[in-house]
Amino acid sequence: MAIAALRRYWRPYVWLLLAAGVAAGYAGGLDAQPAAPAPRVLLTEENGVIGVATARQIARAIDKARTEKASALLVRLDTPGGLVSSTREIIKAMVASPVPIIVYVAPSGARAASAGTYITYASNLAAMAPGTNIGAATPIELGGLPGMPQQKEKDKKSDAETTAPQRKAINDMVAMLRSLAQLRSRNVEWAEKAVRDAATLTAPEALKENVIEIVAGSVDDLLAQADGRKVTVDNRTLTLATKGATIDTYEPDWRTRALSAIADPNIAFLLLMIGFYGILLEFWNPGTFVPGVVGAISLILALTALSALPVHYGALGLLVLGIALMIGEALTPGFGILGLGGLAAFIVGGIFLFEGGDSDIEIAVSMPLLIGFALTSAGLIFGIVGAAMNARRRPPVTGSEQLVGSRGEVVEWHGSTGQVRLLGEIWAARGAQSLKPKDLVRVTGREGLTLIVES
Repeated sequence: MAIAALRRYWRPYVWLLLAAGVAAGYAGGLDAQPAAPAPRVLLTEENGVIGVATARQIARAIDKARTEKASALLVRLDTPGGLVSSTREIIKAMVASPVPIIVYVAPSGARAASAGTYITYASNLAAMAPGTNIGAATPIELGGLPGMPQQKEKDKKSDAETTAPQRKAINDMVAMLRSLAQLRSRNVEWAEKAVRDAATLTAPEALKENVIEIVAGSVDDLLAQADGRKVTVDNRTLTLATKGATIDTYEPDWRTRALSAIADPNIAFLLLMIGFYGILLEFWNPGTFVPGVVGAISLILALTALSALPVHYGALGLLVLGIALMIGEALTPGFGILGLGGLAAFIVGGIFLFEGGDSDIEIAVSMPLLIGFALTSAGLIFGIVGAAMNARRRPPVTGSEQLVGSRGEVVEWHGSTGQVRLLGEIWAARGAQSLKPKDLVRVTGREGLTLIVES
């Protein structure tokens, strides 16, 4: 009885407690906010010479970062420089990007030279790893060949001695880098020195000179230091949220990799030679198809690559002329003058093939590759010439020329005419001498189907 009474006494309070718990849980659910998603950063690697493939890769990476609403696009950079036209395309894409772009010169030992300096200045936030360097943005026509010692200050040309095209080129590059420095609030004076005097800085020096904003030893360190910094993107001031961000790597697609491969000057030169010789072999041996198909494909790929490289068209003409002269030597064997001239034109054309003004570094065909192709071509051509000369010295083995000088046996003879057996055949013959069967005779000529013989 006591237990039943206790149950009746506590039952209303139990229901009240349960109702209060449900109400509190519901209210808590209304007040709770969903957890904010972790920030995402898109990372792309740009190593090597700046070219059309690099411009395509960065443009596609910007578009992917925008589509996926990434907090920032991180470009890890290591370059000696590259094409001016491609650099300008990259800069235009970076300045117009709706996503903040961080350029990180890394890893240690990397550099942002020449075109890399402009790309770093165009970024919303610039960073370098310890042991890296930046600068040397002088155009190649004015700064000399890479690896060559720079002139001393007293030996440099004065403005009066510098040609108008040189002054125009360098002032244009200075203006571009100064405008980027002003846009990103970086050191304008050093930007001009990087172009005019090929000035360079290490990572700590670049930080001190306000060329970059961060020196970081790793990507995680960089993102931690970048977190909370304000940048201007598309005329809007944004605060970076990168600490602890999820990093997604954006790899180049197969088209970009293929374009990067064929845009190498050595690959372009190789494809050009395969294209020329493949088509020539098809003409020499019609109907085989394989050399023609391979040659045509290679030639189209080579022309695509040449459109992306600073080609000197005079040198390209010399290259084609050299091949034509060597082929002419093979088709009309003489004393080798055409072949030697073609070999010289081929080598000179290959050396100066990529001497255009659209690059801030030296782009050239590898000398061993060029010499190897020249010697191979010369060997083939002069081998054909040698074979032709040997064939000319050998006695004929077919036709009427083969019969002259051959010896036969008289089968029958009447007066000055008769028949002789020669090389297993019976021929009509005539001669000035009286002959009898089984006499041996020598052929001295032929008139139609009648041999002229003598004993």
